[in-house]
Amino acid sequence: MNISHKKLVTFKAKDGFEINAVLTVCRKRNEEQLYNTPIIIQVHGVLGNFLTRGTPRLLPPALFDVGIHSLSINSRMAHMGQIIDSAIFDETIYDIDAAVKYLVKLGFHRIFILGYSLGANLTAHYASVNTHRNVKGVILEGCSYSLPESQKDRLKKWDSIPNYDDIYSAAKQQLGSDPLKSKNDMIFVVYRAWGPTFNPIDCEMFSYKTWWFMRSPEAENAKTYKIIDKIKIPVLFINGKNDDIVFSWEPKDLKKILERSGNTHVKLKQIPDAKHDCMENPKATISAISGFVKKIK
Repeated sequence: MNISHKKLVTFKAKDGFEINAVLTVCRKRNEEQLYNTPIIIQVHGVLGNFLTRGTPRLLPPALFDVGIHSLSINSRMAHMGQIIDSAIFDETIYDIDAAVKYLVKLGFHRIFILGYSLGANLTAHYASVNTHRNVKGVILEGCSYSLPESQKDRLKKWDSIPNYDDIYSAAKQQLGSDPLKSKNDMIFVVYRAWGPTFNPIDCEMFSYKTWWFMRSPEAENAKTYKIIDKIKIPVLFINGKNDDIVFSWEPKDLKKILERSGNTHVKLKQIPDAKHDCMENPKATISAISGFVKKIK
């Protein structure tokens, strides 16, 4: 039986942002065995370690049960970072990079990165612009083809208030010519963003600045289909077969783009009896993940 060692850790990104994380390792007979074991950096979507359900909460102990270490990080996007102007999509890769460097410094050299939901798009962006010899592959769970286009289609479907084009116009007016440096940010609410009612569950909130870099037509790095061909390491897509947020064609088309780019190590697993959260079927999810990482040295 594995014996776990769980520890809260902190480290800083290159711009000074402090990341807190939960490191879970399986105790091994010796250091060589410890550091030769795969370790997965888990990148959340908009929820963090202390607001989680489903995959973010359930994955680390499930990985531990099959002898895989994990580091579950709270990036600047976690804890509903989309309503805080410091949570810029493009800059969140600094947090992933800091996590990689933290693990390398500890001695780990079989590192994988798993992004869930928004975290999958963040992970794809990171892997498209960064290479590290100790990062052996990425796992993209519920990865949207394009965050801006996904939201635009969804808001049109539910006849949101305001609509997508109105948000874009307001953001341009609010943020001016340099959105990143703008001090004129504010929070806004989108009604009927996820469903037909005005109830909170069907609404969503952003700051204009975080929306600009994650959901606007200008958010080039969030258009995963445009950047994913730059990933040269192995990629595993996992998607709930009944996902009602990311549709089945999205990972299929992303996989095709990767394969056309020359990446020959791309896998796609559809998880039965699961929606957007693949850990609704933990057995199939862990089987897919462990089968992927344990084959890559």
